[in-house]
Formats: sequence, structure tokens, C-alpha cells
Amino acid sequence: MSVDVERLIRDYGHLEGKDLLAALVDGELAGHIAVTSSFGAESAVLLDLVAEVDPGLPVIFLDTDELFDETIAYRTQLECHLGLTNVIVVRPTKAELRDAEELWRTDEDRCCELRKVRPLARAVAGYGALVDGRKRAHGAEREGLATLSGGGGVLKVSPLAKWSAEEIEAHFIRRNLPRHPLVAQSYRSIGCWPCTRPVEAGQSPRAGRWAGKGKSECGIHTMSLGRDGSGI
Repeated sequence: MSVDVERLIRDYGHLEGKDLLAALVDGELAGHIAVTSSFGAESAVLLDLVAEVDPGLPVIFLDTDELFDETIAYRTQLECHLGLTNVIVVRPTKAELRDAEELWRTDEDRCCELRKVRPLARAVAGYGALVDGRKRAHGAEREGLATLSGGGGVLKVSPLAKWSAEEIEAHFIRRNLPRHPLVAQSYRSIGCWPCTRPVEAGQSPRAGRWAGKGKSECGIHTMSLGRDGSGI
């Protein structure tokens, strides 16, 4: 589906949260919009809104083969708790996993490309819009994040972009949402186990991702996935 990204930004850029999701999912993007979720520390909030709007909306979960066991279990827990009916598990090919073996030690960017960017690009090819859980409160490249933006001809939808850490926490409490097990161990942003560490009080939520490497994004949000699904 080809989308007029700039017009959609003009028409819906003033909305956020559940209102933004509903307007797009129930409107002209019906059937052409998907959610990408890591089922990480804060993922339950976005997925709760998704479940309220349409529990059958495609939710794409990227299993890199290096995730924490706790994340795999949490995905199943949230899926059942929220009543999500269309969680799609995406994995790298055998060839990509072979080429990526131990790369996290020497070339994190290439590892992310093989384990994340390429598999996700294949999975989302054909969608006109992709929903994610990014927030300005995460800092770094996300500080100026808009609720709607363009990338490779795809509308990127970040319904929680303007939500503060306090608002996220309040939603967890109000909706009695289950927590990722690693949050209790001071993990605030959770990805692959070799490149994820707990964070100290006062640090950015993403300070534990690729700690000490000068890297804060894996590429799935900063690289254009493209309309052809090439991912590169």
C-alpha cells in the first residue's frame, strides 16, 4: 500500500495514545498497519492500547535468537493477559544466524543488521504504517521524536512519543499490567542479553544498551526499512 505520509502527518499529527491508534487502525490504514514490539520493559503500555483498539492487529515480535529467556516468557504472558490474537514471531534466517555468530563481540552494528534489521524489513514489507513504542523520555536520538514521521515511504507511528516516565508508570498501575521480570533487577530497556545491562538510578533508560560502545540504536528505527523490504 502506498501512503501519503505528509498528508497523514497533517491530518493526524495532533493526536497521541489510544486516540491516534484508533484513528489510523479504524480509518484509511485499516488492514495496512502493524505494530512492532520487543515485549520489553515498557511494552505492555503500548500493547494494552493496541488490545483496546484491535486485539487482532498484527504485532510483530523479533526473536533474534539472543533474547533473554524472561523476554520469551513475558511475551506469552502479555499475549494471554491482553488477549492479543495476532502476534507474529519473526526470526533471522539460518544463514543470517550463522553469519552473526559471536559478532556482538566485535561488530555490534553488523550483528544488529543480521539479527534485526533484515528480518524485520522482510516482515513489514507491504505495510503502509508501523507502530512502535519509542518515547522522547528515552533520550539520545529520541529526544525530538514526533508521534508521526516518515521513513522509506512508510508512516512511523509512535503513540507514546510524548508520554513521560511518570505517565507510563501510572498506566501500568491503573491497568494492573504485568511487568517484565527483569525490571525488578534494574533493567529499563531490554534487548539481546549480550548487549543489555541494568542501569543505575538517574541514568537514561537506554544507558544499559550497548553500554560503553557509543551505540544507542539497533537500526530498526533509524535505518529506512524501505518499501521493498531490503532493510539496507
